[in-house]
Amino acid sequence: MALVGYEIEKEKVEEKIREIRARLGGGKTAAGSAVSTSAAKTGAARRRRPLSASARKRIADAQRKRWAEHRKKMALAGKGK
Repeated sequence: MALVGYEIEKEKVEEKIREIRARLGGGKTAAGSAVSTSAAKTGAARRRRPLSASARKRIADAQRKRWAEHRKKMALAGKGK
């Protein structure tokens, strides 16, 4: 009989969790999808900020530099064997 009481309490807690997640607009819905309720109601998706061409170039140059350093380290490690 005590188990029935715990199951009822568990249901109450799970319902509260669902309410809080719905208010926050995050978490998974009952169907298991990660769609926020506010975005689903309005149909608005979160848009990414556009990057300028110069910003993309800076990012690409920095990544090339990181990869060049990585390759240099790997070549030195390979020669040391």
